Amino acid sequence: QQAKVGTTVSLLDYDNIYDTSSYKLNKNKKKIGKLLAPIDAVNIYCIGLNYKFHASESKMALPKNPVIFSKPTTAICNPNEDIILPKCVIKGTDNDNPGECDYEVELVVIIGKKCKNVSEDDVFKYIFGYSIANDVSARQWQLDKDKSGTQWIRGKSFDTFCPFGPCILLEGAKDVNAQNLNLYCKLNGKKVQDSNTKEMIFNIKKLVSFLSQSTTLLPGTIILSGTPDGVGFARKPPLW
Repeated sequence: QQAKVGTTVSLLDYDNIYDTSSYKLNKNKKKIGKLLAPIDAVNIYCIGLNYKFHASESKMALPKNPVIFSKPTTAICNPNEDIILPKCVIKGTDNDNPGECDYEVELVVIIGKKCKNVSEDDVFKYIFGYSIANDVSARQWQLDKDKSGTQWIRGKSFDTFCPFGPCILLEGAKDVNAQNLNLYCKLNGKKVQDSNTKEMIFNIKKLVSFLSQSTTLLPGTIILSGTPDGVGFARKPPLW
């Protein structure tokens, strides 16, 4: 069943959305009227520089450990809804504003069980599934030291800067290998990023285990696992 507006789909009953063993197909069917983000995320963690060629195009050294930052849940935007650019990132609104709003396609890891101090071997026991997101980035507010205070979170955190979903691939489902999935991003109908999750520097097991060390990952936590190369600010000329 495809997640498209107008498609008629079957409905599920469940006791816990993160427990697939509680799923029961009921007799009701509904027509999709609007696509929504697949879950109400409780926390959003993000990984920077997790693809070799993206680190290279960004002219940044390969990290020795995962680069961690976050977004607020208010950044989540439903699929196909407008990304709202605040005044401070619209080109020409003042003499010091060149615009520079960018795209970043990313695989999303969804945590399904409370997770802390988990070994890499046990990581998949705690993953509910996988989805897709766009880590929209206001580059001036991310990378300009005077504006960002050397922290990335400001330029990543504006409302609607995290389009998310609509689908979830369940961990453990037939033919689902999240470490070998194609990722691509289109801008105005043109493909601008095209890669595969097997190109990650730190794989999914490493990311979840690393994050869980002394930090509790709650069910409904989502992890944006990094973007591949092809982003706008690294192009010549830049593509905004």
